[in-house]
Amino acid sequence: MEMKKRIILELRNRPPDKVTELVLDNCRSSNGEIEGLSDSFKELEFLSMANVELTSLAKLPTLSKLRKLELSDNIISGGLEVLAERCPNLTYLNLSGNKIKDLGTVEALQNLKNLKSLDLFNCEITNLEDYRDSIFELLQQITYLDGFDQEDNEAPDSEDDDDEGNGDEDDDDEDEAGPPGEYEEEDDEDDGGSDLGEGEEEEEVGLSYLMKEEIQ
Repeated sequence: MEMKKRIILELRNRPPDKVTELVLDNCRSSNGEIEGLSDSFKELEFLSMANVELTSLAKLPTLSKLRKLELSDNIISGGLEVLAERCPNLTYLNLSGNKIKDLGTVEALQNLKNLKSLDLFNCEITNLEDYRDSIFELLQQITYLDGFDQEDNEAPDSEDDDDEGNGDEDDDDEDEAGPPGEYEEEDDEDDGGSDLGEGEEEEEVGLSYLMKEEIQ
């Protein structure tokens, strides 16, 4: 319920082409997509779709500015070449808890030239002998695998090292580990102005509801 309120607040304040961060965790996908998530989110830089029962990325929209993509706890087993075609500027990708089993599947990520951090924790591929060495050899552009570099140094707490020089622009995003939290204060301020009852929010699925004219 709280997650849905945050999305509603985000889209009420800005149209899709102005949204830079979107958290859709625990929504439910239908036929490999979340209804309402489209190319219109052209400024999106962070997208989280954890535990949405995604089986494929075939219907992922083109998000050319996307830099961080959370896809943990889904049912994805292949088709990763789509990421390079539609999200070519990814620097961070979390595929933990999916059905990825072999190096051949991960090889498609070679075309993500800007990828620095990859998470495959809790995927079957981690059971392969010399798993870490093999991934670092295969994907020579990455610095961190499952949160550690090749010398077993832990990745910094912030996933946004590339944005260190952005100053004031990122002041509101200091807690990179939890994008959902940044809307909690807005929830308190806007509770009185929401036309939605709690029961209605419980029943919402996907983004189609949020794209109605009265919400925008």
